Amino acid sequence: MSVNKDKPPSRLFVLPEDDANRQIVIRFELNPNLNQRAIKVLPPAGGWKKVVDKFTKDHAAKMRQYSHIMFLLLIDFDNNYQHRLSYLQRQIPDELKERVFVLGVLSEPESLRRDSKKTFEKIGEALAKDCSDNSDELWGHDLLKHNKTELERMVTSVKPFLFNQI
Repeated sequence: MSVNKDKPPSRLFVLPEDDANRQIVIRFELNPNLNQRAIKVLPPAGGWKKVVDKFTKDHAAKMRQYSHIMFLLLIDFDNNYQHRLSYLQRQIPDELKERVFVLGVLSEPESLRRDSKKTFEKIGEALAKDCSDNSDELWGHDLLKHNKTELERMVTSVKPFLFNQI
């Protein structure tokens, strides 16, 4: 099978809220089954509202131009899941909604680190393993299980290009 040279490879950009989220995704990125060229972690935005502001001001136009780009907005829900998710989803332009995903810890990554007794790096490693292995050992944790619907939607879209087939 030949490669379609006219169609660029799909890419997932990750916009983390803060350094804790960045640390998690950096370790996620090191999973041996992950196609490292298909993911790009951006610098932390500095707050959950800044994530959506930065996305809409700096990245939405590029997404409109390039249909192969997808985005993960990685935030802390600070025990306000429904409100924050609704707010972010309202800010995402309709024509981009199917390619933008919102995930995060129900409270904050520090709580997940404490509860799981894992470093941020080990959390990222475990989440990547769950994705690669189609399991939910850590994704099923009380502080992450609210992501289930969004995660399923995301897996359908990004797993085919993000993880190498074993």
